Amino acid sequence: MSKANMFDITIIGAGPSGAIAASLLMQKGWSVCILEREHFPRFSIGESLLPHCMEMIEQANMLDALLANAEKLGFQFKNGAAFHRDGDDCHFDFTKKFTQGTGTTFQVKRADFDKLLADEAQKQGAEIRYGHSVTAFESTKKGTSLSVKGPEGDYQINAQFTLDASGFGRVLPRLLKLEKDSVLTNRKAIFTHFKDNIAQTSIGENFDRNKILITVHPTKADVWYWLIPFSDGTASIGVVGEDHYFNDTKQTDLTSEQLAVTLLQYINEDANLAKLLAKAEIIAPVRTIGGYSANVSSLHGENFALLGNAGEFLDPVFSSGVTIAMHSAMLAAEVVDQQLSNKTVDWDNDYSLPLSKGIETFKHFVMSWYDTSLQDVIFFSDEDTDIKPMICSILAGYAWDEKNPYVSNTKRRLNVLAEICQDEQTTVVAK
Repeated sequence: MSKANMFDITIIGAGPSGAIAASLLMQKGWSVCILEREHFPRFSIGESLLPHCMEMIEQANMLDALLANAEKLGFQFKNGAAFHRDGDDCHFDFTKKFTQGTGTTFQVKRADFDKLLADEAQKQGAEIRYGHSVTAFESTKKGTSLSVKGPEGDYQINAQFTLDASGFGRVLPRLLKLEKDSVLTNRKAIFTHFKDNIAQTSIGENFDRNKILITVHPTKADVWYWLIPFSDGTASIGVVGEDHYFNDTKQTDLTSEQLAVTLLQYINEDANLAKLLAKAEIIAPVRTIGGYSANVSSLHGENFALLGNAGEFLDPVFSSGVTIAMHSAMLAAEVVDQQLSNKTVDWDNDYSLPLSKGIETFKHFVMSWYDTSLQDVIFFSDEDTDIKPMICSILAGYAWDEKNPYVSNTKRRLNVLAEICQDEQTTVVAK
């Protein structure tokens, strides 16, 4: 085996979790090789970051690069989330959250954002091999061996440990048969980028570009839209719902033009979005993705661990994907360092359980959103109580803060809060 193909750690995927993990491990003195199937920049969804992400980016010594390039790359300053449902509006200011920590972040074009982080990891010493796909994986007591298909042929690469940061590619779950069904209902998203021209519309002056706008469909409560503005006057816009809402998009060979018809039809079904986007122009191919919710039987095994979406992906509604990915990278890097330093580690207690705590919190929020109980909480939350900052913290990505009662006991407290909000709504209607 050539020394050129021997590293302390191999990472599958150069997206946010892979880049963050690489940086954190190199800070500990380990050699890292990232194997990336695509060539960057490449398109990806998950464009609205949460403030908790900024803490991992800073730990990876990448924050200065992000701040220096944000304006040039069209990244939009973000300080919260706005919600709209059938004429009702509310918003959450992330700087007024319960949990200590950063309260602002960015809405990013993922092609440029992911390349920025990968470039920074490369500058810090990571070797990144673009256009290299992992085709087989073997774990032994001595480490791991990966079979790789590269532009110049097939080869083997060995390491003491492997992290799978392959996202929706889910390389190790597929190769090792770790995949299992998610408890979440499968849904589909149809989306694209627009030149939004919102400022030219009648209600544009009241639109806050510093917040993602999440809109509930006026008659289908489990269908929702995202509107993620960027600072260059463009925006990412999509609609999400179960497959049966998009019967005309079941074929897998639909053109961008055919998908655009469905997307625009749904946009026009909401009066507020229709007004906001009255002058919008599609500037990118319209895409669709479905069946994205996924889970695995284990987040780790002998000399390997799964990061972010390679392990479990929930739903795009609260933009939790990149946050979970980065948080998993932070946790895993610490445990890998301990293991390679010949210290005793417990991957269940040191990685899987701590990571799953935040995932479960987000999962309850997602499920409550779709059964509409969380929608009632969001649209009837009282500014004068201590509860809104607690909900705000989770929406800002701080789903691991067990000082927050809505993290430590998410399901029960959300259920009780939803009942209170529903009772208050009934009282208001009765009056």
